Amino acid sequence: MEEEIGKRIKNIRENMNMPKESFAKLLGVSGQYLGIVERGKSYLSIEKLKILCDISNLSADYILFGKDDNKPNNTKEILSEFSDEQLEIGCDVLKHLALLIKKL
Repeated sequence: MEEEIGKRIKNIRENMNMPKESFAKLLGVSGQYLGIVERGKSYLSIEKLKILCDISNLSADYILFGKDDNKPNNTKEILSEFSDEQLEIGCDVLKHLALLIKKL
């Protein structure tokens, strides 16, 4: 598992076209430590993982477990296909559905 996390972190860095030293600086770790993490010999702290999530726009679930759930990233794109009126109707339907479920 450690090696898989390290490989994902390395892939993230490479996909961002960043050299190890620059990427490490963004995370607030040394380049040497980042290399150790990328080889799966150590982990990033929770704080550093949060920074990685923020700069890469990826979830901790993906980084730690490889779960690629990009639904939140596609939400704006999907909703942009609807008119304001359609979105309002959809929100009203969801509100009524939520109230119905709450009564059950």
